[in-house]
Amino acid sequence: MTKATANRTILTCTCENTMSPDEGALAKAGCAAGGSVNQLCRANLDNFRAALAKGLPVTVACTQEAPLFSEVAADEAPDLALSFANIRETAGWTAQAATSGPKMAAMIAAAAVAPAPFGVTTLDSTGVTLILGRDEVAIEAADALSEHLDITVLMQPGSQITPPMQTRFPVLQGRIRTALGHLGAFTLTVDEYAAPSPSSREVLKFEAARDGAVSRADLVVDLTGTQPLFAAHDLRPGYLRADPKNSRAVADLIAKAGQMVGTFDKPVYIDFLADLCAHSRNGITGCTRCLSLCPTGAITPNGDSVQIDPAICAGCGQCAAACPTGAAAYALPDVATVAARLRAALKAWHDAGGTTAPVILLHDADHGEPLINASGRYGNGLPAHVIPLGLNEITQAGPEVLAAAFAYGAGAVALLGRAKPLHDVDGLRAGIELVTGVAEAMGHGPVTLIETDDPDALEAALDVLPKSAVHAAPSSFLPPADKRGLLVMAFAEMNRAAPKPAQTLPLPQGAPFGSVTVDPEACTLCQACTGVCPTGALLDNPETPMLRFTESACVQCGLCAATCPETAITLTPQLDFAAWDTPRRILHEEPPFCCTVCGEAFATRSGIDRVKSRLVDHWMFQGETGAARLKVLSMCEDCRVQEIVNQGFDPHGETIRKVRTQADYGDGYEDS
Repeated sequence: MTKATANRTILTCTCENTMSPDEGALAKAGCAAGGSVNQLCRANLDNFRAALAKGLPVTVACTQEAPLFSEVAADEAPDLALSFANIRETAGWTAQAATSGPKMAAMIAAAAVAPAPFGVTTLDSTGVTLILGRDEVAIEAADALSEHLDITVLMQPGSQITPPMQTRFPVLQGRIRTALGHLGAFTLTVDEYAAPSPSSREVLKFEAARDGAVSRADLVVDLTGTQPLFAAHDLRPGYLRADPKNSRAVADLIAKAGQMVGTFDKPVYIDFLADLCAHSRNGITGCTRCLSLCPTGAITPNGDSVQIDPAICAGCGQCAAACPTGAAAYALPDVATVAARLRAALKAWHDAGGTTAPVILLHDADHGEPLINASGRYGNGLPAHVIPLGLNEITQAGPEVLAAAFAYGAGAVALLGRAKPLHDVDGLRAGIELVTGVAEAMGHGPVTLIETDDPDALEAALDVLPKSAVHAAPSSFLPPADKRGLLVMAFAEMNRAAPKPAQTLPLPQGAPFGSVTVDPEACTLCQACTGVCPTGALLDNPETPMLRFTESACVQCGLCAATCPETAITLTPQLDFAAWDTPRRILHEEPPFCCTVCGEAFATRSGIDRVKSRLVDHWMFQGETGAARLKVLSMCEDCRVQEIVNQGFDPHGETIRKVRTQADYGDGYEDS
């Protein structure tokens, strides 16, 4: 059966009486269907069509017929929001199904949160293909692909190849020096490049070689069995690689390459706002967090900011997770959607009668979802207090997501990764370390990374996670749309809902929060720091010489300390919630220094004194006339100009000491 809630129609079933959705728990959370049908599949498609006819958004609590239902909805109700929640393998078929009602409610509620739209970029391939090889396997692959692709084969120097009877495609010699690009736009520099000798008889011979040849291709098929041309090569679109000794892998590669012609849409995984980037100012480097984390090399410096090539970006999300300002934000889904799903899931859990603080299990679709499903089908399944939440990549989960989970009432957070990750997950580990330290200090549960490909090992790892009681009332804050806003609010609300709220906590280097300390004896209030601060955490006061600081806005990029000419600034990574409640505090202030002629305030006493102390020994400021010139420094700009004109001071005059030239030495000068 179906039931139209205030704003949504929900469909559930018993899957031919193999599971029993807890209608009572679902009803408490507003996620009930008013009774479940025996089967919710294509045989009962009329139930789904009836739900569409109500004109409300629809949530189907099963994913088995998602392709069919999506197709029907696209034809009959294209403007209607449709979502799916798999409560069967994750709850209904588990060993703890009888107590999994709150989890079912949480998953149905989370599924109803629609993601924000994301952009795409297009990659065009006409099939121009460069096959790199070392033996006959490359020639055989070229033969198989030559009817579909425009093939050129580049053999490693020294390869022993039988000369072809007919030239169906060029076979050249060369060694790749550098490789750049992606599907549809590869550029390779080739050394030892040579064309074949037409008179080759037993073994293909090559003519004189040269270095620095350039090759361009849409696809690169690497059958050399040597070091890959690209970091995280499995994630580089258009670069296909297989071990030439593995015939199955070569066959799969050939099948895939033959389909790589046409226009391909690729998601733009990262929304990037250069104006928020804290990478650099005035040639001084600040934040470099993302540059060291990108596994594909898609991120490069670009003046004051970085730039992200969407054609190369593989969507791991570590840059967005680590970005302290929100300049880089994940889009598939965005952090606001993830936080909204956490909020909906945990609220439904508690409303449905969940008596413990549940564990949030973050997983991806390619690896985590099949593992969870296998556990439900063949093992004990997920424990009743573990709520799975899918992401595109677990590495997109930054500190703001983990902190939001605790703020909304989670007792612990686990992330399900591969036993052998496709790329380094250093950024994810750093985020886990940061939030784990804060969570432990506040009395929250752990953040755990479970790296396994075994459903039994997954069950064992989840079984040992704590079942903690609900402590303070969970937060219900609405997640801000911007990443930095969510980061700040999630940590503040995580602390408010903590068993042991903290006031000040030290953080590791690289944390996105912290304080700035200014040495008042060294600071001249030159305001160089405020000019480079990318977030406005450091501000001047146009009315009086003053340096003000907003701690919650500081991202610890270090640009202020690197720019300060007096090395007066020190950074301290920390969480200080009392400081967050003080919007702006004064780090340093001085009374203004007034012009000795007109009385207008134009500088600070320390600034003027420092300039004088540095110039007093200069030859231009010696003697009686020098003392007069030194007084000019105590005047405002307008009065200073007028005084210089009245003094008639010309630094290039005949009576003024000049830089010595050869003429000053007369005939005694000898060229050495």
